[in-house]
Amino acid sequence: MAESKPALRPPVFTKVDQLRPGTSGHTLTVKVVSTKMVLQKGRAVGPHVRQMRIAECLIGDETGMIIFTARNEQVDLMKEGTTVILRNAKIDMFKGSMRLAVDKWGRVDSSPEPASFTVKEDNNLSLIEYELVNVVED
Repeated sequence: MAESKPALRPPVFTKVDQLRPGTSGHTLTVKVVSTKMVLQKGRAVGPHVRQMRIAECLIGDETGMIIFTARNEQVDLMKEGTTVILRNAKIDMFKGSMRLAVDKWGRVDSSPEPASFTVKEDNNLSLIEYELVNVVED
C-alpha cells in the first residue's frame, strides 16, 4: 500500500507588526529598506578560506520595520529596494530588542515581483526594548 504524503500547508504570511519575542516559524514578504555590513572576515578551513559575512538589514512591510540579520549568502539577496520572502524566520533577541533571522531551517528567496506596499517607517520594532522578566510561579 502506497503511503500518502501529508499535504503541504500553504504558508501563512505574518505581518511585521505581529512579530513577538521568542517566536519562530514566520513567513513574511518584506522590502529591504537598507543594508549595513557588520562583519566580514575570512577563516581558513583546511586549504579553503570560508568567508563569514553578517549584515544588518532594515526590512519592513506596510505595518512596520525590523532589523533582519543576514548571514553569508543571504547578504547577497538583501539589496536596498528589493522584495524578499523570508521562510521559517525566527525572532532573536539582541541587547533587549528583536531581530529577525533565518537559520539553516529557513530560506530567503527573492520575490518574483516587487511588493506593492510602502514600508511603514515610523514603526520600527527593533527600537522597542524588551526587558527579560523572570516569572516566578507559586
